Amino acid sequence: MVAQKIIALCLGLAAGGMPLYAKSKAETPQSGNSAAGKILGGELRFGIASEPVTLDPLSPSNTADGRSILFNVFEGLVKPSPDGALVPAVAESYRIDEEGRVYSFTLRPGVRFQDGSPVTAEDVLFSLKAAAEAGFNGFNQIETMEKSPSGLTIVLKSPDREFLPYLTVGVVPKSNPNREKNPIGTGPFSIASYDTQRALVLVKNPYYWQSGLPYLDKVTCVFVADQDALFLALQAGTIDSAGIPGSLADQLDPGRFDILASPSNSAQLLGLNNKVKPLDDVRVRQAINYGIDVPLIIQAAFYGRGEPSGSPLIPGLSKYYDSTLKDPYPADVQKAKALLAQAGYEQGFPLVLTVPSNYTIHVDTAQVLVNQLGKIGIRVTIKLVDWATWLAEVYRGRRYEATIISLDAPTVSPRGFLDRYVSSAGSNFLNFSSPRYDEIYAEALEENQESRRIDLYRQAQQIISQEAAGVYIQDIWSFRVFPKGRYDGVQNYPLYVTDFSTVYRK
Repeated sequence: MVAQKIIALCLGLAAGGMPLYAKSKAETPQSGNSAAGKILGGELRFGIASEPVTLDPLSPSNTADGRSILFNVFEGLVKPSPDGALVPAVAESYRIDEEGRVYSFTLRPGVRFQDGSPVTAEDVLFSLKAAAEAGFNGFNQIETMEKSPSGLTIVLKSPDREFLPYLTVGVVPKSNPNREKNPIGTGPFSIASYDTQRALVLVKNPYYWQSGLPYLDKVTCVFVADQDALFLALQAGTIDSAGIPGSLADQLDPGRFDILASPSNSAQLLGLNNKVKPLDDVRVRQAINYGIDVPLIIQAAFYGRGEPSGSPLIPGLSKYYDSTLKDPYPADVQKAKALLAQAGYEQGFPLVLTVPSNYTIHVDTAQVLVNQLGKIGIRVTIKLVDWATWLAEVYRGRRYEATIISLDAPTVSPRGFLDRYVSSAGSNFLNFSSPRYDEIYAEALEENQESRRIDLYRQAQQIISQEAAGVYIQDIWSFRVFPKGRYDGVQNYPLYVTDFSTVYRK
């Protein structure tokens, strides 16, 4: 998965089938240096499937796992909360004018970067301008940005009452000449070291503005691309915790491990290259949708744990999600064959399915699809590639026919899931092109009335479904594993992130 702005590739974690799984409980941060039931300090060794593409928060390209790590290092004017709201961070407060065009921010006094230097309005302006120059989504809407007596003011070219989620972009020091080699933010942890392909070490930020956090002194993110190796490392105790697919979680002893389940907040899909024949024919893409039995995929590859989506938007964004799309193409072999015949492919055709080999969940899904699509005459060949090759050939190069991936969003906004389908979007690796969609999406950006904006977002989802940009399978359940009874405080967010600041030892 890559950053929405370049993408939001969520390398989602699969569902498992153990009846004892429970969602992790939310932990309310407490002030002070101690809290009942918590052992302060210590280290957590956390296994992660893929490492960051970059440590620069103002670079619009990263893996979902990379963004998950940097969530702990960098903060913006606002940041997401576990309930999906946006709360002040570097900013102490903000105000949006009635028109939705002027955003005014009061900076939080006393906020320091991880090197101890104070955060200034100049630093914030520098960060936002760098994000705009890098092409971050939404920043092309900005007309002016300038300092104000209390902080800064952003004026948009046109009203947009949903601009706030874009301002989660990390604030960095203006004076730092090399953000990649020397990443400095305001988050609860700073990066102490990074050994590529091995580990990244986070240490507690002593200057963090939120009193009492983080609880841990150190988090070592251990990169283990092979899921079986990750499983063995958990069993051996060489790592304390990890996110793993349900197929592996099902093999863990619940007497030894706490297994925390929650939606991954990513949309798993069979991505189709809409410019490659015969996938450039909407009838062929619709036939593929009818040829796939989503409930059977969830049962066969995910032990029945997953939430069918049918939409590029996750069901968790319930206010915007079009629930009528839960099953827009119920499995129908005869209808699929009829559509293929209409398109001139009565005998079917071969299809190469490129899958990142380091994600067991996508490989398992591909194997189920080989059988399902074979029933309608589509002869699927699975091409396994490493992650770097997937990024280069599929995402950036768009040299592929079909792929399986999970897409997340960098912000708690429907735009994070929908903007990549705009014809001109750099992250539109499906090569989806619909003038009708572009028009509806553009209208949603300018609509000031919330109810009408929600309706437009739902119309956009309907267009993507009707024109069958891909096959939208599910929001995969994710599983984070900890040694039994030793850690608590895990937060669930409507984003693909792991917040280490609230985790503590018991």
